[in-house]
Amino acid sequence: MGRIYNFSAGPAVLPEPVLKEAADEMLNYRDSGMSVMEMSHRSKVYDGIIKEAEKDLRELMNIPDNYKVLFLQGGASQQFAAVPMNLMKNKVADYIITGQWAKKAHQEGALYGKANIVASSADKTFSYIPDCSDLPISEDADFVYICENNTIYGTKFKNLPNTKGKTLIADISSCFLSEPVDVTKYGVLFGGAQKNIGPAGVVIVIIREDLITEDTLPGTPTMLKYKIHADSESLYNTPPAYGIYICGKVFKWIKSMGGLEVMKEKNEKKAKLLYDFLDQSKLFKGTVAKEDRSLMNVPFITGNEELDAKFVKEAKAAGLENLKGHRSVGGMRASIYNAMPYEGVEALVNFMKKFEEENL
Repeated sequence: MGRIYNFSAGPAVLPEPVLKEAADEMLNYRDSGMSVMEMSHRSKVYDGIIKEAEKDLRELMNIPDNYKVLFLQGGASQQFAAVPMNLMKNKVADYIITGQWAKKAHQEGALYGKANIVASSADKTFSYIPDCSDLPISEDADFVYICENNTIYGTKFKNLPNTKGKTLIADISSCFLSEPVDVTKYGVLFGGAQKNIGPAGVVIVIIREDLITEDTLPGTPTMLKYKIHADSESLYNTPPAYGIYICGKVFKWIKSMGGLEVMKEKNEKKAKLLYDFLDQSKLFKGTVAKEDRSLMNVPFITGNEELDAKFVKEAKAAGLENLKGHRSVGGMRASIYNAMPYEGVEALVNFMKKFEEENL
């Protein structure tokens, strides 16, 4: 069987040139006589790999010099605890709840201090982004927290919340490197790599230097202290070495494509194709408020669970994999990350048209 179109939400599709290059280097990385998988993370060769990955990411995102880039483990979910442990000096934080992951982050934050919910879209199954232009931000809040793109529900913050001068923390797992971003608007950006950047096992944290202090909450494990990782340049312990190597290749691939401006154009074009079809379809409908739609994750339904299941089954047989929606919401979801080619979305839309004709 050849390659399929993989619409998985993560671990997700990776660029084919990256996979081919990694395959070519699998047994012998650049005449080192060994695979990157076997290499000491303290070696000169590996030091070059991780440094170059950071350099390329800094270039792609225009990361200012007063921000550190950390390649860590534990997924975005571990950052739900690391953020309050490192930053909750006043033991107060404000959370905007736009989906499952923001909810989980809030629950974690509540273990360490007063975690206020200042806005939520739970009333309509997280199908929109609440107005965040004038929120009741707490005067003593250490930070305001958002999940910028909601993988499960397919919503995306198009305007960042007005934090009234408080530090903004964002989980950007599923929109990482999908479009240009102004890093200076955030105190911390973090995301799991397994959606848009690389294999599972790496989480990337971009953090402003003034937020990295020795002063963490009592009981903070050494492995969750930002200062420890920043001081040792992500090499405090053995990092997810091979995963970081693949991330580095993806950064190079994005640069070769023309950077984040070009990625955004490509992603908008793919998303438009699918949303335009959904908007005129008689069988399928999107579940998200138009102005809050994600470019990365597109949930849709027929309104009939049996028909949804039939669609997912027949799509799989047609080489369109992983279209089943998240177990908490049902329906379908197409994740169309950077590495999903336009042809993949075209194939999906053509299949949906055919399915609609046969099942209306």
